[in-house]
Amino acid sequence: MLKKREAFTLLEMSIVLFIISLLILIILPNLTAQRKSAKRIHRDAMVSVVQTQVDEYENDGGKENVSLEELREAKYLTAAQVKKAHEQHIVIVDGKVIKR
Repeated sequence: MLKKREAFTLLEMSIVLFIISLLILIILPNLTAQRKSAKRIHRDAMVSVVQTQVDEYENDGGKENVSLEELREAKYLTAAQVKKAHEQHIVIVDGKVIKR
C-alpha cells in the first residue's frame, strides 16, 4: 500500500508568498516615510543646537557674524557637529542659523 505524503501544495505556497509580498508592499513605504521624518527631526534639532551655540558665543562677547568653523575653534561645537551641519546644509547668516 502506498503511503500518502503530507506537504504543502503549490497553491498553498503561492498564497503564502502572495501574502508576504503584500505585507512587504505595505511596510516599505511606511519605513521610508519614517526615515524621512527622522531625518527632518534630526536636522531641526541640529539647527536648534547650532543656534543655541551661536547665541552663547555672542553672549560671551564674541562677534555677531560667526561661522561654523569659528564656533568649532572656540569649542562651542565639536568637529562632528560641524561636519553634520555641513552635510545637512546648515549655515549661519547674520547670526541666524538656517537650513538651505
